[in-house]
This record gives sequence, structure tokens and C-alpha cells, in this order.
Amino acid sequence: MELLFPLLIVALLVPMFLNVRKQKKIMADTQALQDSLKIGDEVVTTAGLYARVVLVEDDTVDLEIADGIVTTWSRAVVREVLPADTEGDEEFSAPDDLSGIGGSTPSLEKPAPQAPADETTSQTTRRLDKE
Repeated sequence: MELLFPLLIVALLVPMFLNVRKQKKIMADTQALQDSLKIGDEVVTTAGLYARVVLVEDDTVDLEIADGIVTTWSRAVVREVLPADTEGDEEFSAPDDLSGIGGSTPSLEKPAPQAPADETTSQTTRRLDKE
């Protein structure tokens, strides 16, 4: 019974010690990633923002979030650097006309119910009463 208490303490401290080591390794990897930022890197911030690095300073980075829109962020918000595109820089471009889209534009209005062509007046009345 005298040996139970020290064993219990060791059983609780070992996982805690291993967790602290794991956290230190993750923090060191994150710090190395943030220190290795360079202009042109595509990054993801902790807020989920995808952007391109345009300027790197001591504590901040300037991120281009759209063409010509540059914002300044703390370096600490950079969560990951996206891998470079190896397939080429060909971007998707939408056609200028809407010929590929069939019919009308999308609408939030509920369409009116369509009656079957061979429905009688009494059947129509019953169907509309149910709706």
C-alpha cells in the first residue's frame, strides 16, 4: 500500500511530461515555418484565409488576398504554407456569355404547382385543397 501512492504519481506525471515535449516540438515546427516565409508563398492563416505573401517584415507579413488587395497580418497567424503548383499556372476562366447555362436565372421564389395535362376540374380542386 505504501508503494501505491508513488506509483500513482509517476503514472500521472509521465503522460504529462510526454505531452509537454510534443507541444514544444509542434511550437518549434510552427516557429520554423513562420521564420521561413518568403515572398510569393501561398499560405493559410489560422482564420482560414488563403493568401499570397507579398512582404515579410520582422513581426508582420503583408498578404495579398485578391488582385491588388493587400492586408497586414502578424506572422503568428500563418498556419501553413501551401505547396507550389507544379501543374502550371493556368487558372480557370468562366465564359463571357451564359450560353452554357440552360434556361433562366436562379430564383428564390417557389414555383407554382403544375397541374397534369389530363386532370379534371374536380381533381384539380382536390389537389389544391391538399396543398
